[in-house]
Amino acid sequence: MNPASAFSVSLHHLCNSFGIARQQASKDINGYLRDVAPDNLEYDGKLKGYKPSATFTPKVTSGLADEYLHALASIKDFAHTFSQLDLGFAHTEMLTPPLRQVNPDILRALVQAARDGKKIDMGYVSLGSPNEESRIIAPHTLVCTPLRWHVRAYCEKNREYRDFVLSRFRGINGLEGEADMTKAQDERWSNKIDIVLVHDSRLSDYQMAIIAEDYNMTDGKRVISVRSALVPYAVQALNLDLAKIEARPEAQQIMVANLDEVKRHAF
Repeated sequence: MNPASAFSVSLHHLCNSFGIARQQASKDINGYLRDVAPDNLEYDGKLKGYKPSATFTPKVTSGLADEYLHALASIKDFAHTFSQLDLGFAHTEMLTPPLRQVNPDILRALVQAARDGKKIDMGYVSLGSPNEESRIIAPHTLVCTPLRWHVRAYCEKNREYRDFVLSRFRGINGLEGEADMTKAQDERWSNKIDIVLVHDSRLSDYQMAIIAEDYNMTDGKRVISVRSALVPYAVQALNLDLAKIEARPEAQQIMVANLDEVKRHAF
């Protein structure tokens, strides 16, 4: 796969992503081509935008896949939450988990296959298998969890939709044609369930009021709508153990009111 064809940028992309006028977007692209990297982009009439040239080399980033992945997460998390605030980010610290090594070429191949609705043959390793395996998958969505990135895809070997950890792909064996199983057929992705959080009933009234404020509860509960396929990660992010109750209510703090329903989607 040619990495130069994997990503493209147009005036429309810049306007939508950064909320700028078309004239400013054109000025920014021309400035990049003139002052930063004259040979990095080439215009594609079919795409109506620019794509990386065959000699593309990163100029304003280091070219790591992790930069792209965290940019996706950061844009969604920070830009939405703090868009109206003038914050001094020099006084902000963000604790992140250790980086997992993701090959940029593999990331590009997966993103392109998902965009184009293609199946792709990838080399993959797992803890349950002693050797690298060839997996023909139809990827549809990159997913960011608190501890890792994975891609949601239909796996032809297992004949079901699964989550593949990005850092465990080892090679690109080639495209395998149009995907028969797409996001539309992934029922666990399409179906959402509510995780109903309540404060631990063993807490005092004063403690319950604190927890209710912490979690922005209404009438003593907070409802979080989650895709069925992402319930295990949501439970992990909430630091919940669905199999036991902590002895100390101060440690437990919150509980799941609809526990049986959530359990059906969590395993």
